[in-house]
Amino acid sequence: MTTEKITILTAVNAKIEKVWQYYNQAQHIIHWNFATDEWCCPKVETDFIEGGKYLARMEAKDGSFGFDFEAVFDEIREPEWVAYTMGDGPRAEIEFREEGEKTVVKISFDPDQSHSREMQRDGWQAILNNFKKYAETH
Repeated sequence: MTTEKITILTAVNAKIEKVWQYYNQAQHIIHWNFATDEWCCPKVETDFIEGGKYLARMEAKDGSFGFDFEAVFDEIREPEWVAYTMGDGPRAEIEFREEGEKTVVKISFDPDQSHSREMQRDGWQAILNNFKKYAETH
């Protein structure tokens, strides 16, 4: 399996300051950080500084499954860049770029070797699409 980063993106109809806040603040993350309506994100703890920890609890609404997504922030450049390392070593980089009235959010991440690239890309893209919907309607 290739280790080349997977990249996803979306264009949010909102200014970069709002997109930055909605993407990085716990009180917003709990409302969009899941891929389908069968899932939820009931808890987020974030120490949003370089070296700070991030924890998001993701659960199936029927209680059948859940897991913690953990990371450490490596680099934060407000309002344009966040990079973090996930618990077992993979890294993700998120770029925020304002283009007129929209903000493009581009995420590149190291693939997990235990799941197909397509499954990972589709899952992360579904979460990013959920973020776009939340940011544009709140």
